[in-house]
Amino acid sequence: MRSIVSALLVSSAVLFVSGPLSAQTAGDPIESYCATMGHRDHFASDGYPLDNAAAIIRQDRANFHAFRKRDPSDENDSIFSSKANRAALEGWLRAGSIDADAEDAIVNGTPDVCVDIYEDYINVVVL
Repeated sequence: MRSIVSALLVSSAVLFVSGPLSAQTAGDPIESYCATMGHRDHFASDGYPLDNAAAIIRQDRANFHAFRKRDPSDENDSIFSSKANRAALEGWLRAGSIDADAEDAIVNGTPDVCVDIYEDYINVVVL
């Protein structure tokens, strides 16, 4: 009896630990694209400067889809062709991941990035 209880406790602990972790990393992205965070992506449509990576990435997608202002290496995606999904992008990035060096590179430069899009979060890496 004691070994059955111990086995159940270990199994429960493994499921508890692996459950939340697998939700963030489970499966393949819905879609992925790469793009250059060009100079014009650093400014909102009405001209004010953007000061965070999420806003710059969002503007890049607005420039690509809505305004047809594209950098030569910008790739298409179907998710952010929707204005509503572009509005959700900043929250999706907060739920996903971008490291501090990547954030700094986007805010202070014009790097190439790749974005993996999942159901309710995105992950961004600088190339």
